Amino acid sequence: MALMSQLFGDEIYDPFLSMVNRCPVLNTPTDWKETPEAHVIMSDLPGLKKDEVNVEVDDERVLKIYGERKEEKDDANDKWHRMERCRGKFRRSFELPENAKTDGVKASMENGVLVVTVPKQEVKKPAKKMVPIEG
Repeated sequence: MALMSQLFGDEIYDPFLSMVNRCPVLNTPTDWKETPEAHVIMSDLPGLKKDEVNVEVDDERVLKIYGERKEEKDDANDKWHRMERCRGKFRRSFELPENAKTDGVKASMENGVLVVTVPKQEVKKPAKKMVPIEG
């Protein structure tokens, strides 16, 4: 245990939390709720500006949120004591349901929270055709 304390300091070592802090995907928490009118996806992206984040929807109804948290420029005299905030590229993908109207997607960003609103559309059920049985 003394070796662990030397390697990781005085804090309790938690392998899962260590993985979360190093993994950009896990460090981009996202909520998805469905209202009667739309699907609303909210991603926490603290410290990022809207021009550092991309939102796209492809023809297969896959919503993609991606971007990059860039490294801060350091002064040669700076001394880091702890570095826990995730840096680097991140990407989240969500397969939207059939009722998603992909040509009406809107996105906004305020206080480090990206909100993507995907309006819903009525899904036409396939028509049934009775087939007569001969003979």
